[in-house]
Amino acid sequence: MRWLLWLVLLAFPAGAAAAEPIQVVCLGDSLTEGYGVAAEEAYPARVERRLHAEGRTQVRLVNAGISGSTSASGLARLRWQLRADPQILLLALGANDGLRGFDLQVTRRNLSQVIRHAQDSGLLVLLAGMKLPPNYGPDYAREFERMFPSLAEEHSVALIPFLLEGVAGDPALNLPDGIHPNAEGHARVAETVYRYLLPHL
Repeated sequence: MRWLLWLVLLAFPAGAAAAEPIQVVCLGDSLTEGYGVAAEEAYPARVERRLHAEGRTQVRLVNAGISGSTSASGLARLRWQLRADPQILLLALGANDGLRGFDLQVTRRNLSQVIRHAQDSGLLVLLAGMKLPPNYGPDYAREFERMFPSLAEEHSVALIPFLLEGVAGDPALNLPDGIHPNAEGHARVAETVYRYLLPHL
């Protein structure tokens, strides 16, 4: 029996069976929270289910989306989430800043503070880019869109070019308000997030 135990220990050394847990905090607004859809239909839950189905059961996505939130709330909310010792931050804030016409220098400063604090805390950061509807004026919309890749370059963080890629502007993938994804829209967002998150797991 001892030789059998010895063979088992060789095949499965201590700690090999359990992968290190990976917690991904999705810090966002209503687009992350899943406004208008069930919690299990929002993109963080969908991405987690896909990863678990593929055997990556050690990965957990925390839906830290709050409807109506702006970049101003990001730093305080990140500090709260750090109590759970996450490893990755998916930062998806800024859309409400743009929709409300905020000074983008302030928005940029707020997002920079969140990114720096996450990096100083040892987190890998994945920044989600956003775009505005064309009726917000071409100059403001262009400056808003360019802010995200500029931040990603400045802080050397990974970038999802546009969180709502293939979803924004499609009535079949959005709620009647034309802004928030419906369940099918969140499935499309989940595909985008999964594609950019996977290399960092």
